[in-house]
Amino acid sequence: MNSQFSNIYLVGPMGAGKTTVGRLLARELEKQFYDSDREIETRTGVDIPTIFEYEGEEGFRRREAEVLHDLVALEDIVLATGGGIILREENRRLLRDHGFVVYLYCPVAKQVERTARDTHRPLLQTADPKKRLTELLAVRAPLYESIADYTINTGECASRQAVKKIIQAYRNS
Repeated sequence: MNSQFSNIYLVGPMGAGKTTVGRLLARELEKQFYDSDREIETRTGVDIPTIFEYEGEEGFRRREAEVLHDLVALEDIVLATGGGIILREENRRLLRDHGFVVYLYCPVAKQVERTARDTHRPLLQTADPKKRLTELLAVRAPLYESIADYTINTGECASRQAVKKIIQAYRNS
């Protein structure tokens, strides 16, 4: 296997299961698991909604880029990224150049179902979350696709099934 692919990076929209699949994947492959949003919260000492409130989305994206830069320097990790991490070209380049990128695609209807009770998602604090998720996916899907080594629809399979398929694709890369 190409050493360039010792890391696995999970990208995709909120509600796609990046954290759940990432934890299972890391356990199965005996790799260290990281979640970029949790890493940001640990480093700042505040939650994501607070960062958005005081620094706006741009401040959050700057912090996200700094954390990603540090995390891609690690080896043998599984990283669950935030849904918007692919918005910056530099982030897409880092992901593409430092690991095996898996796009966890998830239909909007399933995202709505999975995020309905989650109050920690600043971009969904709107009157019409479904419309917002549709708009986000329209912009972000081509970016996820542009860097993905493998794509899986997590709206159609259970987390453990997704992990098995990802491992197979990873080992065949």
